[in-house]
Amino acid sequence: MGELKSKIEGNVNEAIGEAKQQSNDPETRAEGRGQEVKGKAQQTKGELQGALGDDI
Repeated sequence: MGELKSKIEGNVNEAIGEAKQQSNDPETRAEGRGQEVKGKAQQTKGELQGALGDDI
């Protein structure tokens, strides 16, 4: 179950991060880049959880 949750959270964070990067405000764009990276990390975590059976 953790696998699915991590992947969904990752997708949401990536989408929000990408949207923030379209802003005219440099601070918001930087925040968006960080959020997108966080989303990718969450997706990787979900893939690892799936491969290892939620043991991490």
